[in-house]
Amino acid sequence: MDPSTKSKVTYQPATSPKKSRLHSWLIGRPLPTADAEQQAIGKRIGLAVFSSDALSSTAYATQEILVILVAAGTAALSFAFPISITIVALLAIVTISYQQTIHAYPSGGGAYIVSRDNLGQFASQVAGASLLSDYILTVSVSVSAGLAQVVSAFPALINYRVYIAVAVVMLIMLINLRGVKESGFVFAIPTYFFLAMLTLTVVVGLVRNISGNLPGLIDPPPIIDMGTTQAVTLFLLLHAFSSGTTALTGVEAISNGIPAFKEPRSRNAGQTLVWMSVILGSLFLSITFLSGAIGAVPSEFETVISQIARTVFSGRGILYLSVIGATTLILFMAANTAFADFPRLSALQASDKFLPRQLTYRGSRLVYSWGIVTLSMIAALIIILFQANVTSLIPLYAIGVFLSFTLSQAGMAHRWLKIGMLGPEDEIQEQGSVLSYDPNWRWKMIINGFGAMCTAVVVIIFATTKFQDGAWLVLILIPLLVSMFYAIHRHYIRLADDLSLTDFVPPPVLKHQRTIVPISDVHKGTLTALRYARSLSDDVTAVFIAIDDAQTKRIQDRWEKWTEGVPLIVIDSPFRELMHPLVDYIDIQAAKNEPGDIITVVVPEFVPSHWWHNFLHNQHATWLHFALRHIPGVVVVNVPYQVE
Repeated sequence: MDPSTKSKVTYQPATSPKKSRLHSWLIGRPLPTADAEQQAIGKRIGLAVFSSDALSSTAYATQEILVILVAAGTAALSFAFPISITIVALLAIVTISYQQTIHAYPSGGGAYIVSRDNLGQFASQVAGASLLSDYILTVSVSVSAGLAQVVSAFPALINYRVYIAVAVVMLIMLINLRGVKESGFVFAIPTYFFLAMLTLTVVVGLVRNISGNLPGLIDPPPIIDMGTTQAVTLFLLLHAFSSGTTALTGVEAISNGIPAFKEPRSRNAGQTLVWMSVILGSLFLSITFLSGAIGAVPSEFETVISQIARTVFSGRGILYLSVIGATTLILFMAANTAFADFPRLSALQASDKFLPRQLTYRGSRLVYSWGIVTLSMIAALIIILFQANVTSLIPLYAIGVFLSFTLSQAGMAHRWLKIGMLGPEDEIQEQGSVLSYDPNWRWKMIINGFGAMCTAVVVIIFATTKFQDGAWLVLILIPLLVSMFYAIHRHYIRLADDLSLTDFVPPPVLKHQRTIVPISDVHKGTLTALRYARSLSDDVTAVFIAIDDAQTKRIQDRWEKWTEGVPLIVIDSPFRELMHPLVDYIDIQAAKNEPGDIITVVVPEFVPSHWWHNFLHNQHATWLHFALRHIPGVVVVNVPYQVE
């Protein structure tokens, strides 16, 4: 190629973004890409951002165990504490396993990336579907559980809980759109307030119990009616165990959110995970123990936390209200974990072409705005469908996260096996991490393998015991989501092939351009479009669809007066259709094109001064644009005409 014919590339300086005052007030001023590193968070803020989901589960995990056990009578509630010990042991196993994941994947080692690199594409999409559905349910369950605390203190609000829940989801969405760092500061306050109040409640309750001053529950609320009394069977205990494992939801969030931490990212994320697990396990065991000590019962009218707080603090005074307020806030804020991880995971899948690519775009505050809004809309819809009822939502919850636990740990076990086959000097670059020899690979493989087996058993238990309660819906939903992912992926792969320049033969040089101008009347907008059309080609034709004889006569008279040299074709439409006759005419003309010919349809378009004026017009220009997109050899150009 002659160097003189090469295209020149010129760079222009960036311009300041234009945002409305309302946008800046709600979301904040736009942040440049260079500020991304400054938006990183430390361990204390990280605990609030990524652990609120797991920590908040202490507010309802014990109650969900009691809900199942009470079917065998109040005497069966004594099994709650042994079950909670088993769940905390499982928490320790999962924590140790994820510690290895965090250090192996310093750029983010969630189940999706680990499965993709070690178990293959299909496993990664199953993990993605499991986590995305779990994040959506995290928002729905957390907000609904928060409303349950409010209703415990203020029963008059029970009929308004759905409206309040949806409003809370929208508020959390707005805060998250302001950015990770800013939302982290906002959510840190209620998180640490919750930890302080719940720790105070637990310490005072345990001290009073040891000293013999802890009374039994006064005026217990009505117990949930479970119908006929059942026997204490292994199935019942496993059912209660599976309900209690909701305490582990959110444990994987830190491994997904490693890139949000300050350097050294893996170390900070790992320490935050340990802090979270120790706090979670301690509070969960203490709450379950105190619930047995005071004789707490599962009820739709008062939560277990409320029963413990009013017993420990001898009434509904300021400390009781502080506990309820803190618990409500942390349950609302627990949704923030999903808001932190759902957009990141959906962006990863979108970058791999398994979700719409819009999800990869960062908004003005350096967050994945499309993911945040999508999560909010779906979670709000689920809250409406299930009427913000926690007990109805819980069976849908946790099975997805334990399936992702299993895939993640199985993937890590396979990763250590691959590392064991390397030589001391070998190094392999994978998509998400670097493989290099580790002399302790056997122990690490055993740890992750054991973790995978434990969580796999929980998945089986959960699917079996919760199947009739609603888990069947998740077992159907995950395959449907995976199928949707692959359909999206096939579209993007075909699109890439169609747009590829490999073996590309340039089209023939444009020989002739014909311009068609659809009109509805003769006015300033019409004449502006005609002037533009004539600048493109000398072959210009105007088209008018006639549905009224008087109007047609008037258009013809005005056309002869105001235009010169442009033929007008009048198409009769006896059935008063405007769009179909016009599209058919253009389609017939396009079929006559020779190689190198093109038809440009120039559409006059009104642009009113106020956005709401658009609702006063038919928007024919927009509909015509969409109708003509699929006709080969046709280009559509809208010519705007600004009106007051």
